Amino acid sequence: MNLISTTASAPALVIALFLVAGCSSIGRTADPAKYDSMSCTELNSALGQNAGEISQTAITRGKVANTSVPRWLLGGSRVKTAVANRETARIERLKQQQDAIAAARARRCPRSAG
Repeated sequence: MNLISTTASAPALVIALFLVAGCSSIGRTADPAKYDSMSCTELNSALGQNAGEISQTAITRGKVANTSVPRWLLGGSRVKTAVANRETARIERLKQQQDAIAAARARRCPRSAG
């Protein structure tokens, strides 16, 4: 009996963890005016950080999408889909932010001769 309750709580705990982690990224939007005041070095750094966030979010989304949810866990598949969709939306927001940074960099920073 104790084994069943421990086994049952593990997937629920993992799903709850994904939900909490996903909520930390809600509400961040791109502010193009913010990037207009940054130096070329700062823009390059911001672009690199943004690319890293996109990669990390894609990895997380892949892990969620590949998580095996037991059939007996009611609503588990819906939660998995909701978390994956939230990560997809976050990637889209990050891509918009990346586009804003790249546009500011194109306006402000001269191309290096190469």
